Amino acid sequence: MRLDRRTFMGSTAAAAATLNAPMVMGMAHGKPRVVVIGGGAGGATAARYIAKDSKGAIDVTLVEPTRKYYTCFFSNLYIGGFRDLASIGHTYGKLAAEYGINVVHDWAVGVDRDKKEVALAGGARLPYDRLVISPGIDFIDGSVPGWDVTSQNRMPHAYKAGSQTELLKAQIMAMPQGGTYAMVAPPNPYRCPPGPYERVSMVAHLLKQHNPTAKIIIADPKPKFSKMALFQEGWANHYDGMIEWIGPDFGGDKVEVRPDAMELVIDGEVTRVDVCNVIPAMKAGRIVELAGINDGNWAPVVPHTMASRVDENIHVLGDSSAQGDMPKSGFSANSQAKVCAMAVRAALTDSKLFPARFSNTCWSLLATDDGVKVGANYEATDEKIAKTDGFISKTGEDAALRKQTYEESVGWYAGIAADMFG
Repeated sequence: MRLDRRTFMGSTAAAAATLNAPMVMGMAHGKPRVVVIGGGAGGATAARYIAKDSKGAIDVTLVEPTRKYYTCFFSNLYIGGFRDLASIGHTYGKLAAEYGINVVHDWAVGVDRDKKEVALAGGARLPYDRLVISPGIDFIDGSVPGWDVTSQNRMPHAYKAGSQTELLKAQIMAMPQGGTYAMVAPPNPYRCPPGPYERVSMVAHLLKQHNPTAKIIIADPKPKFSKMALFQEGWANHYDGMIEWIGPDFGGDKVEVRPDAMELVIDGEVTRVDVCNVIPAMKAGRIVELAGINDGNWAPVVPHTMASRVDENIHVLGDSSAQGDMPKSGFSANSQAKVCAMAVRAALTDSKLFPARFSNTCWSLLATDDGVKVGANYEATDEKIAKTDGFISKTGEDAALRKQTYEESVGWYAGIAADMFG
């Protein structure tokens, strides 16, 4: 075509109009398209399995704002000094290079279910045939009086791993000798049921080495918690006299914090603390609400496929889902992602759909080589993911078994990291 001033100016105007309009990605081919929001244990696993097992028959886009993802599981071991931060940080290069996944580092800010498009903060829109949402958790505003996200530098939650985890450890290391670390524990349901209590164990381990006269207070709205007997036995064995757990019978459910004054108020009694780790009540990641598929704080799903009960073209995994008996854990999300990936492939490529099976194990470290665990197997019913059998470590176990349990957890971490990120 001959290029003159008129055609040049017309082309320039058209290009400008295109640049000013939202970009719609992935419209130029006929392959089915899957968009995955969230690059954690659920989302990264689902993206990898859909791409790997469809052998290029499905285009997969993974939307994750962070370029390096830090796992919440094992982040407590960083606080305790058993891991360095680099060991729990992972990137997405292999998912792109080896599995052909389109990794987009941006925030998903909306879902148009009628048009089947995901809106990104940068202005792009991603069309999908199936959407997988696995955004983890957000916090419920006002659940701890006196605390909101603007207070998280003063009183960190450290329940989204990374900079918050680093901050909390730095604050603990800076405590004065004989100072006080306080934790406000969350109400049910929440991410990683044993997590707050493993954290207390790891904080105690750190303080025992660097600040042995320090005290730990736990204000807890729950009358009992996961592995309670195991944790309490471990605290008595390793950190006798250091940890005080305050349940609802003694005001653990009547808590206020004052970040500027570094004060914790339990049932009207004011305590000055040096570090206050506030873990608020939780809900599904914000994109679940924006997509209009939540029921209260969580997203109900069909157990056989992890599909939303509101929209069959959307699947919700991990912490954000309301699915039944499984705890909100990295292992659970990884297990659910494989069921979801199989269901997505079956829907888009006519591959076989096998009955859904799920499993979970949660390990916790109490002290050096003192590991405990709890877990179960599950099956899908029409009503929920239902527990079929379970197991838990016993109090009084010998040191060799506890060391073996800890080493088992280290092997699992290496395995799930490879399963998520390749």
